[in-house]
Amino acid sequence: MTTLPGFVQALKHAKANTSMILITGATSGIGEATARRFAAMGQSLILIGRREDRLDALHAELSKTQGVKVHPFSLDVSQTASVQNWAKEHGALLKQVKILVNSAGLALGFKPVQDYEAKEWDTMLDINVKGLLAMTRELIPYFKENRDGHIVNLGSTAGHYAYPNGNIYCASKAAVRMLTECMRLDLNGTGIRVTEISPGMVETEFSKVRFSGDTKKADSVYAGMTPLTADDIAETIVWCTSRPRHVNVQELIIYPTDQASPTLVKRH
Repeated sequence: MTTLPGFVQALKHAKANTSMILITGATSGIGEATARRFAAMGQSLILIGRREDRLDALHAELSKTQGVKVHPFSLDVSQTASVQNWAKEHGALLKQVKILVNSAGLALGFKPVQDYEAKEWDTMLDINVKGLLAMTRELIPYFKENRDGHIVNLGSTAGHYAYPNGNIYCASKAAVRMLTECMRLDLNGTGIRVTEISPGMVETEFSKVRFSGDTKKADSVYAGMTPLTADDIAETIVWCTSRPRHVNVQELIIYPTDQASPTLVKRH
């Protein structure tokens, strides 16, 4: 069986490694950490994000420090037509993709379902669900043609267990969970692997976005406990995608040790 160190060495010393990894949500959090992990392994990257300045900075850094080929694209995955047009323009590049990491996602607000504005639930569903669908649909034909490919969807423990005021976000991640299951069924026999990673509390910009930039509220989410880091999840993604091709890690739920459920957290 291929070990992770062996996989890393194979990537670093491959004479002609033309495959690429596509990561959405690459400008922060888990997406950015995943890009760094794969770049350190010598892997070429296609990085998707909405913040062009961050994309450019990450592109410059990884190209210089890791010497890898990086293709950055400022693209909003929630805009289906934009994703389709982008994919048509860059088909030659997408044909080289072996791993798709659907990391783009967010939560907005923390309040009862009846208090949400339509624009808030539209944003969460458009990015978390429709954005994942839009990008995945564009990659699947190439994966099927190559009879190889790995789709990694970033879910959440919120997609498994509801909690008060989680409503729309929980629903969006439950949709990701079911879509992942259905993808695996629909793609059975094609050689394509499908994995869902469902983290608990990870300290990223997630809570700052959820609370509209309120740093004090965001910091209070992780106060008195040790959360997961974005790199913890990135390391897990690398491990899942490094398994032998006959092995598919279907789903992983990952909590920090201080967390036993979405609402049960030990604070010291």
